[in-house]
Amino acid sequence: MIFSIVYFLVRCLVGFVTVLARREASKDAGLLVLRHQNAVLRRQIGRVRYQPGDRLWLAALSRLIPRRRRAEVFAVTPATLLAWHRRLIARTWDYPSRRHPGRPSTAAAIRKLVIRMATENPTWGHRRVQGELVRPGHRSAASTVRQILHDAGIDPAPRRTGPTWKQFLTAQARGILAAGFVHVDTVLLRRLCALVVIEHGTRRVHLAGITAHPDGAWTTQAARNFLMDLGQRAASVKFLIRDRAGQFTGSFEAVFTAEGIRILASPPQAPKANAICERIAGTVRRELFDRLLIVNEHHLRQGTDRIPAPLQLRPAAPCPRPAHTGPS
Repeated sequence: MIFSIVYFLVRCLVGFVTVLARREASKDAGLLVLRHQNAVLRRQIGRVRYQPGDRLWLAALSRLIPRRRRAEVFAVTPATLLAWHRRLIARTWDYPSRRHPGRPSTAAAIRKLVIRMATENPTWGHRRVQGELVRPGHRSAASTVRQILHDAGIDPAPRRTGPTWKQFLTAQARGILAAGFVHVDTVLLRRLCALVVIEHGTRRVHLAGITAHPDGAWTTQAARNFLMDLGQRAASVKFLIRDRAGQFTGSFEAVFTAEGIRILASPPQAPKANAICERIAGTVRRELFDRLLIVNEHHLRQGTDRIPAPLQLRPAAPCPRPAHTGPS
C-alpha cells in the first residue's frame, strides 16, 4: 500500500517536470520563430520609424535582456536606445515654453493690413507698404513685409509698366456721365422722349424725365432734378458726354458747369462717341419697348419699372410740365 502511494507520487512529479520541460521548449521555439521573422523584416525594410511610445517601451524592455542578445531581439542598436534616452531626458528638463528664440512673430492684424494694402494698391512694392505702415504706428522691417507678401502669393516688387487699358478706362469711368434721349412711339403714333443719364463707372441708369414736348426749359429742369437726386456723388463727376441734340441748350450746360462738371459734346453723326448711352438706349428698346405697346406718358412711366434689375432705371424727381404744347 505504501509502495503504491510512493509510486503514484513519483509518477505525478515526473509528469509535472515533463510538462514544464515541454512548455519551456515551446516557448524557446516561439522565440526562435520571432527572431527569424525579425531578421527577415530587417532585410526587407530599409528604415523603421518608431513613435515615441514605441521607443519608450523598447527602452524599458531592453533592461531585462542581456546586452549580448539585444542585437538579436531589437531592430535597433544599443547606441540608438541610449540616444533615445538622452533625448527623453533633454526634453524633460529643457522647458521650451520658457524660451522665445529669434524675433517675435508678426501680429495677425498687421499681416492682414499688409495684404489688404498690397491688394488694394497693386502698384505698391513691399517698401512702399512698409512706409505706409509707419503712419498708423506699425514699425516693421522691409524684409518682414516682403516675407508676408511672398507667403500670401503677392509679388513683393510689382513691375512699374503702368496700368493696362482696362485699368485706365475703369479709373476714368468713375467720373463720367453720359446723357441722351430715348424715343418711344405710342399706340396712337405719338412720340414720347425720355431723358436718360448713365454713370460710366457703375452702369447705373437714371431716368431724368419723360415728356412729349422736350425743349430747353424742360431739359434744364430735368438736369436740376437729376443733380438733386445724385446728391453728394455729384462731387466725384468730372465730365458729361452728350450728343448735339437741340434740347441740350446753354442753360442745360450751365447747370452742370456750376457743379464743376465739364460738358463734352460728341462729334456730329458719331454715335460711337457716346457709345455707352447709345447702347443702353438700344437695350431698353429691345428688352422693353419692342415687347410692349405704350398707350401714353403715364403708361410709359409704369413700364420702366418692368426693366430687369441690371438695367433698372432710377427715376429722378418729376419735372414740371412746360406751358408750351405745340410741336418742338
